Amino acid sequence: HFHRASTLQLPELSSNHNPPSSPYLPQLITTGTATNTMKACILLSATLLIAQGTWALIPATPGEQTRRAITSTKEKISQIRSTNLPPRIYIDYLIPLPPATTDADIDPWPGGLAQMYPYAEDIVRDILTGVVEESAREKCSSQVLSASDCCGFFIQESPLSPELDVAAVLFPGPDQFDKMKEIEAMVGDQRTLIIFNRQFTRPEDFGMFKKGEAKGFMDKYEWAFAFQEIACRGEDVKRTYEQSLGWQVAVVDENGREIEIKDSSWDVKVRPDYNTLEAKINEMMPEPLWMRKMQEVSEKGLKFQRKE
Repeated sequence: HFHRASTLQLPELSSNHNPPSSPYLPQLITTGTATNTMKACILLSATLLIAQGTWALIPATPGEQTRRAITSTKEKISQIRSTNLPPRIYIDYLIPLPPATTDADIDPWPGGLAQMYPYAEDIVRDILTGVVEESAREKCSSQVLSASDCCGFFIQESPLSPELDVAAVLFPGPDQFDKMKEIEAMVGDQRTLIIFNRQFTRPEDFGMFKKGEAKGFMDKYEWAFAFQEIACRGEDVKRTYEQSLGWQVAVVDENGREIEIKDSSWDVKVRPDYNTLEAKINEMMPEPLWMRKMQEVSEKGLKFQRKE
């Protein structure tokens, strides 16, 4: 027996739907849903990109990242349902930098998760509305799980069936482990539960006494979409995961070029770790970034001395 998503409320939590209080949290109010015309335009744009052979490994815009996240998540949910397992998935979304960010900013997010929260909340609502067929944005309810840790809980109701409702936990960390287990039990085996931009990466993050239980919890989750950036051997590395493509990696060099890093022996279902990436980057790009910069200075001079 399934209850409607509106009944999925933690009794000990406040029903206040406002994001955690912080001077970095402007109140973002979003209303309305994408029209059929907008959806058709997005689909047409994607079709044209593929037809023209310009489909990039790295999403070029936040809108493209959201669209690809929605498509991959729907595919992953369908694939998991075909195995009769509970849909439990991870999404790692690269939140765009604030509009006021400049090259001089050492840290574009000085407020941390509190500053990111309103942007991430809006993204979560966009993705949930896109994943749940024929849903409306105003049917996405939310509440704060932890104001201090900036962790939120979202539920998107489906007008077709309670089993098609989708829930998401935003920014959960080890301190929310008990809440995540409680939410998972309430969601049940048929509804989808998304862990969105998790603040943990391994069972050991949950502490010595909980790492065994945490491993069992994490093993139930599969990647639905990821767009991650890391520094590897001083290079700007992007990792992406989409259900239809698996894990892909690219280096964005000092000229903004996207260089795909891949090996025929890699299993695209397995995310390549740091050491694997470093070895492949050393093979494909023998000259490190600092050496390439030195060569540029030798050929063109210092930037302030150039006439270009």
